[in-house]
Amino acid sequence: MEFGVVFPQTEIGGDVGAVRAFAEAADGLGYQHLIAYDHVLGADKSVHTTLNGPYDITNTFHEPMVLFGFLAGITNLGFATGIMISPQRQTALLAKQAAEVDLLTGGNRLRIGIGIGWNTVEYEAMGQDFSTRAKRIEQQISLLRKLWSEPNVTSHDDFDTVTAAGLCPMPITQPIPIWMGGGADVVLDRVGRLADGWFPMAWPGHGLEEQRAKVIAAGEAVGRDMTNFPLEGQLAWGGNVDRAMTFAEGWRSAGTTHLSINTLGAGCTTVDDHIRGLTEMATALGIA
Repeated sequence: MEFGVVFPQTEIGGDVGAVRAFAEAADGLGYQHLIAYDHVLGADKSVHTTLNGPYDITNTFHEPMVLFGFLAGITNLGFATGIMISPQRQTALLAKQAAEVDLLTGGNRLRIGIGIGWNTVEYEAMGQDFSTRAKRIEQQISLLRKLWSEPNVTSHDDFDTVTAAGLCPMPITQPIPIWMGGGADVVLDRVGRLADGWFPMAWPGHGLEEQRAKVIAAGEAVGRDMTNFPLEGQLAWGGNVDRAMTFAEGWRSAGTTHLSINTLGAGCTTVDDHIRGLTEMATALGIA
């Protein structure tokens, strides 16, 4: 397995020194990649009282592409969005940003994980239609891959029009891998048909096997070879290394290709607390 870390998005705050310290520590400890979550805006739930979802206006989110560009200059980490809400974004701009990160990292160090999201308030502010997000994400995947691999693109779909235009400079990785996250049946079908990898919302012994079977079946139904289809699990440190290592073995036995250590929700109050969790897990995993 390739081991990575989850950027402690909602707990690290806006201190640039803390952001840098976390990433440099992960790099120095032998982790290979960093995953960042994505939200452009949070909603005030005292106003939007019917809005469901785990985050609100008080939760910190660093913009993933800008973050990756910064960290590319100071670490050797790879990067992944896990996930980015692509249907609320301009497709061509997302393609450009990802191509730039790919260049800054020297190629083959970026994965774009995408999903459709849940925050209607955010879609409204971004000027996109929440109700068509599932249809749009499928069409975005095709256009993103064209923009990353063809210097001159003409493409007309239900949401985007590109006429004889292209990225310059092109990314080194052509195309950049697109991963998807989620566990609903319609999402699992989309992952199997279209994605290069999967961020599951289940874990070994608790739904992962059943969901993975659906992903594989969906891919095989459209003629894809799903023999070595990659997936990335997450491992909560939680302050208990022995418990975490038990779960790590479960992910390993399930054939997981990537596994990221998550120090969120463990009561960390400083970046040093998060780094301590990474250090303990790196030692237990034998990568430090």
